[in-house]
Amino acid sequence: MKTTALKEVHEALGAKMVDFAGFYMPVQYSGIIDEHKTVREAVGVFDVSHMGEFIVKGPKSLDFLQNITSNDISRTVAGQAQYGYIPNDKGGIIDDLLIYHIGENHYMCVVNAGNIEKDWNWFVQHKIEGADLENVSENTSLLAVQGPKAATTLQSLTSINLSEIPFYRFVVGTFAGVENVIISATGYTGLGGFELYFDKKYSKEVWDKVFEAGADFGIKPIGLGARDTLRLEKGYCLYGNDIDDTTSPIEAGLDWVTKLTKDFVGKKFIQTVKENGAKQRLIGFTMIDRGIPRHEYEIVDAQGNIIGRVTSGTQSPTLGIGIGLGYVDTAFSQPDAEIYIAVRNKHLKAKVVKTPFV
Repeated sequence: MKTTALKEVHEALGAKMVDFAGFYMPVQYSGIIDEHKTVREAVGVFDVSHMGEFIVKGPKSLDFLQNITSNDISRTVAGQAQYGYIPNDKGGIIDDLLIYHIGENHYMCVVNAGNIEKDWNWFVQHKIEGADLENVSENTSLLAVQGPKAATTLQSLTSINLSEIPFYRFVVGTFAGVENVIISATGYTGLGGFELYFDKKYSKEVWDKVFEAGADFGIKPIGLGARDTLRLEKGYCLYGNDIDDTTSPIEAGLDWVTKLTKDFVGKKFIQTVKENGAKQRLIGFTMIDRGIPRHEYEIVDAQGNIIGRVTSGTQSPTLGIGIGLGYVDTAFSQPDAEIYIAVRNKHLKAKVVKTPFV
């Protein structure tokens, strides 16, 4: 298994370590519920250095990215991040990603850990002259500092006014004494905060300074377990669960980052689904009967007919009930539709709701 530069730090903190996407990662420290609550009420730090980063530079960098991603990057300006996905040539999703517009003809793509090799091969396969690619994943560390006290915690470590960085914008500057840090007002929790990208040789130094700065605010390390419950309460998709190579982005509700006004790989397949209507839809649901929905559980109607499947599910630490995402036949995708989750030969009642759950 691969490790991040902070492996020894996590072990010293007593983290439960697991294999995640081929990386040896902390799933929890003090416990998922406690960590979840910490991020909701104060500030927590996630080591997400397993994520992949690709640099795209050169006079044709925009043309290259426009062709292999779904969103319209030409609408961004330097200092802006944009969410989108990489479509395959059959209308499915290779990965979802963030694209950072760093400067003129200079971008950084942030991809999921389990897809680094697949994504990189796709980038290389579609490379054009005038677009230079560099995979900097091995040398880049990424900390996500999330929660209502995140900005206050981090402000003492930089002269950059963090309150002036809007959502999905970023600044490149000095942070915790380290130069060329990307300070990005993004995250996977929906609770505000920043993501910090920097050279991995400074990992321990930055980690320690962040925790010193947050000591008065109840800062804690947060594992992948709470990362999952936090993102699910916001209804955010997880690649490999809610979207994958066979998923139609229209069925997944990603119309908003699918710009059919431009040409890109797989556009005709996606456009066909858009024009003909999706056969199934990704929905959020809450449990009415007591029970916890899990990945791949069947979703059935009142008569027991299979109408879909659960893609993500958990017991919501905030709501105290089971919540989940899943695909169902379009006829059952409207809010308040009654559905049932097949749990151990029982059909437990649930209802479709709009996300976010919290």
